[in-house]
Amino acid sequence: GGWVWVRVAMSTTNRLNVVPTVTVLAVIKNRLAGAQKGYKLLKKKADALTMRYRQILRRILDAKKTMGRTMRDSAFSLTQAKYVAGDGIKYTIEDTVGTSSNVRVRSHVDNVAGVKLPRFEHYLAGTTSVAADLTGLGRGGAQLQAAKKQYLAAVTLLVELASLQTAFITLDVAIKTTNRRVNALENVVTPRLENTVQYIKGELDELEREEFFRLKKVQAKKKKDIVAAEAEAKTVAAARRVRDELDGGAG
Repeated sequence: GGWVWVRVAMSTTNRLNVVPTVTVLAVIKNRLAGAQKGYKLLKKKADALTMRYRQILRRILDAKKTMGRTMRDSAFSLTQAKYVAGDGIKYTIEDTVGTSSNVRVRSHVDNVAGVKLPRFEHYLAGTTSVAADLTGLGRGGAQLQAAKKQYLAAVTLLVELASLQTAFITLDVAIKTTNRRVNALENVVTPRLENTVQYIKGELDELEREEFFRLKKVQAKKKKDIVAAEAEAKTVAAARRVRDELDGGAG
């Protein structure tokens, strides 16, 4: 009994303030159907985003593990090159490096369930100079080229990690926003519209019962009036016959 009372109380308070008519009922039913359809679509979107979110999270963890090893190997390779070629090699490298880097980054956009995720990738623009290729050729050249390859791998991994973390943050915001909308539709909008539909149906049923009762009263009154009219007509007819008989006897 208590649960029914709570349901009734909720249906009377958590609803839209509308006039209970058939037209309004049709409008609210359409809104309810739209809310239910929107809930299903947003739920699918949230599931798709969450799946991609978990995939990116695993890739970030793997990339960070690899990054630790790559940066360690790069630092060790540079130390080897400095040890073999001497500290003076850095001035030689500065003289041979051009004004612009040949490692560039470009961005793309991936669309996941309507959410635009930025994606970065590196590419090599142009070629290295001959002087750079010959740097340290006489002393420590092999170690220097190895360090160059190691740091290029580190840059590549950094770009990938930046791309993954940017997509991760974007997805995190999108998932929170989508989940808020899903919860609002499920716990606020849909129950309010359902309660409004029940309220309008109940009011229309009550109006229908009142109309039925009114029609019964009208029909009963009509029957009563007809019976009274028939009785009055019979009384008038009987009185006329009596009068006619009296007039005939007098004559």
